This record gives sequence, structure tokens and C-alpha cells, in this order.
Amino acid sequence: MRGESLHSVILRIKPVYQKIFERAKPFLRTRKNVIHTKIALQYALKLLKEETGDDKIVIPGILLHDVGWKMVPEPLQLTAFGPNACNPELVRMHELEGAKIARNILEQLHYSPKKVKEICDIVRGHDSRKRPISRNDLLVKDSDKLFRYSRKGISLYSDIFQITEKTYIRYLEGKIDQWFFLPTSRKLAREEMARRRKEK
Repeated sequence: MRGESLHSVILRIKPVYQKIFERAKPFLRTRKNVIHTKIALQYALKLLKEETGDDKIVIPGILLHDVGWKMVPEPLQLTAFGPNACNPELVRMHELEGAKIARNILEQLHYSPKKVKEICDIVRGHDSRKRPISRNDLLVKDSDKLFRYSRKGISLYSDIFQITEKTYIRYLEGKIDQWFFLPTSRKLAREEMARRRKEK
């Protein structure tokens, strides 16, 4: 998929996903979430090739999981996560608001009500909930975290947290077995870390 645009990737799978993404975009224009979502989607597609999951839930789940950050004032967003987090309740706020936005978008597109419920349940706890509620939730959680291991993710978060990329890479390497549920996810994370070290 390298070199293939998000637009062509989504259209190749199903046009409704492009419609979901277009409606999500206004809510993703904060915290660099458009970029995050595009890269997380690439990981979700890779996981769906190797692991069991319902793309009709996983892909909308990834496209919509962070729309709720738009409802958190930008000056407060960086206080919600990371080493200096002092307002972790904002993480919960973005999940709850995100589930409402996701439901609205999916219902406007006449998405399957049963799938809407599962997608919204995933969005409602994708960060704060420690254990996945379904196989699809598990794929969304892993795809979301894999972004941190991408070249863009490391550049972005090392800048946000004001640490060197080398320090952040060491931190990420130590989290692989703790963070990821799927063996394919752990494999992808280790492959990304090997690439990042070669780039240094």
C-alpha cells in the first residue's frame, strides 16, 4: 500500500468508507488527527489481512475513533495524555463525545444499526478501557497504538513530549508486549522499530 493514497485505498475496499471519512474530517482537524487516522487505517488494513475481524466495524471504528477530540479545547488537549498529563478525564470526554459524533455520522449514512452500536461501543472506550470488548475492538486498539511506531508518530510525539526520538524509540520498544494484543501487531511494531533505528 506504500504510495497509494488513502482515497484509493478506501474506494478499493468500499465507497461507504470514503463517505464516513469525509464526514469525519471536520472533527479530525485538530491534534493532527487527519494524519493519525490515515496511518492508523493503513495498520488496520494490514491487520485485517492477517487476523480475523469485521472490516465493516474495524474500518469505521478507526476512521471515527478520535473525532471526539474536536470537542476538547485545543489548549487543554496536551494535558490529557503523555508524561505530563494532568487532565486525564479529558480522554474520557473525547471518547464519550466521539461515540455521539460517530453515531450521528453513521446513522446519516444509513449504516447497519447493529454495526453502529458496536462501532460506537468501541469508540466509547478505545483508550480508557484496558481490555477489549470484542475482536474488532482489539484490532482498533492495536491499529491506533501502532501509529506511535510509525515515522510520523515518533516525530510527532517526541516533539510533543519534548524528548529525543532515540529516547522515545527506547520507550516504545519497552511497551510492545504490554500494549499489543495480537501477535501480528507485535511483529509490525518490532519491524517499525527496526526501521526507525536504521533511519537514525
